[in-house]
Amino acid sequence: MEPISLRTPLALLLISLGAIAAVWWWLAMPITLPRAPIDPNAKLLCVSYAPFRDAQTPLVPTTYIAPEQIAEDLAQLAKVTDCVRTYSIENGLDQVPALAAKVGLKVIQGIWLGSNRLKNLAQISTAVRLAKDYPGVITSLVVGNEVLLRGEMTTADLVASIRSVKAQVTVPVTYADVWEFWLRYREVYDAVDFVTIHILPYWEDVPVRAKFAATHVDSIRKRMAVAFPGKEILVGETGWPSQGRMREGALPSRTNQARIVSEILDLAKKEGFRVNLIEAYDQPWKRQLEGTVGGYWGLFDAVQRVVKYPPGIAISNFPSWKLQMGCGMALSVFTFAAAFLTLRRRPWTPRPVAWLAVAISATTAGILLGIAADKMLYEGYGIGGWLKWGALLAAGIASPLLCAHALMSGGSLPAFLDLLGPREKRTDSFLTILLGLILVVATLIAAETALGFAFDPRYRDFPYAALTMAVVPFASLMLLNRPQAGARPIAESVFAGLLTGAAVYVCYNEGTDNWQAVWTCAMYLLLAITLWRARAAQIPK
Repeated sequence: MEPISLRTPLALLLISLGAIAAVWWWLAMPITLPRAPIDPNAKLLCVSYAPFRDAQTPLVPTTYIAPEQIAEDLAQLAKVTDCVRTYSIENGLDQVPALAAKVGLKVIQGIWLGSNRLKNLAQISTAVRLAKDYPGVITSLVVGNEVLLRGEMTTADLVASIRSVKAQVTVPVTYADVWEFWLRYREVYDAVDFVTIHILPYWEDVPVRAKFAATHVDSIRKRMAVAFPGKEILVGETGWPSQGRMREGALPSRTNQARIVSEILDLAKKEGFRVNLIEAYDQPWKRQLEGTVGGYWGLFDAVQRVVKYPPGIAISNFPSWKLQMGCGMALSVFTFAAAFLTLRRRPWTPRPVAWLAVAISATTAGILLGIAADKMLYEGYGIGGWLKWGALLAAGIASPLLCAHALMSGGSLPAFLDLLGPREKRTDSFLTILLGLILVVATLIAAETALGFAFDPRYRDFPYAALTMAVVPFASLMLLNRPQAGARPIAESVFAGLLTGAAVYVCYNEGTDNWQAVWTCAMYLLLAITLWRARAAQIPK
């Protein structure tokens, strides 16, 4: 037998490491903005404030935020803004005006209205009292927030509530809603002192790309000024998320958030309109309602409570890119090592294409490991979320290692029957069992996410990175070491059909502008082809 040559695998390993380094250098390329989103020398006009941290949530009625926690936040915010906007007086938020007065902040006081009339009256009563007690702090009252959008009040009831509040206070009174709803319910205009509109380019019915977001905000504001002349138009909510799934061409990211906020603030300064940014701090509880993207609209990080984009520091989507690149390179090296050690124990000369398959798997996994880990960190929410995304990431790490061993040992991708079928069909090889378990995990999670995107897609994240790490090695192994004999298993056929159908529908539904969706659907199809080509071992007679 000819000795094993190291020239080919070493050359491929070096190419793999170079590709990983090059891609991560490109991914982490920072941007520098002429105006930092948060600049103590140019304070914000106003920013939405909610005090909830960690597991705290207003969805639990008994949640109460201690005054010390609110005071700590407001002292920090006073350094970067002149005003905070609140949405309610519940959960301890009625303490905000008194605490804001101590640090020199103004307050746009919110009154949360809904379908419960008694709670509405209690909210109004407390807010009116606060407006009288803190006339130099509360600059205006917002009677209701998107209550028409939610369909929880009639227009007549809302107008009556606004007029009731106006009769009891001396500060200006307004109502806040998505800009389209002002156009639908123009009768609200006559009741308010100024118009407060929400313009969120990411959440528009036709999502707006990041590079057009600031222009979109300005054009909508001007359109509303024409529709409602004679009263000020306050942009009561605008901003961009730093994490989460794409909506058509609208991509949440750190650099996009920083750029859009900076551009909107520049427009507000040049054209002289008031704008309130959403929001001060990331709010993890919103993920329960809006998915990952709901929790990452803040200018301050929820965990460390620090500014995401300090002045003078270049902004990158991957601040820890060197660590992520290093981990990816290590995984690539381990994948090549697994292949080489297998050959040492089973000395034979594999086809050159087998080493190419190892290189493709190692490079793919090495590039995507940091992205997949980053996505798990941000997208994991609750025990179920952490288990699901952690299991898929584990599958993505194990797949190239186990498939490299199988490629070099002449093994094939096991069928589900090799693990779960009758005893006489089960394999005794530990590594084959482990590879089969990884395949089962990836297939189940792929099927679950595919069905989710088909039936309830709005707030779901696309698992493109970890799924690709797992699927590419599976497909390479099935392509090169496919069993020649045996029947096509029913389970694999069912999953293949499900993933194919879902991929076609999801890609059509999400649109081709959404590269996260297109990429994920491509992996669904690749996994479907891999499963369709599976063959179950014949039972010996």
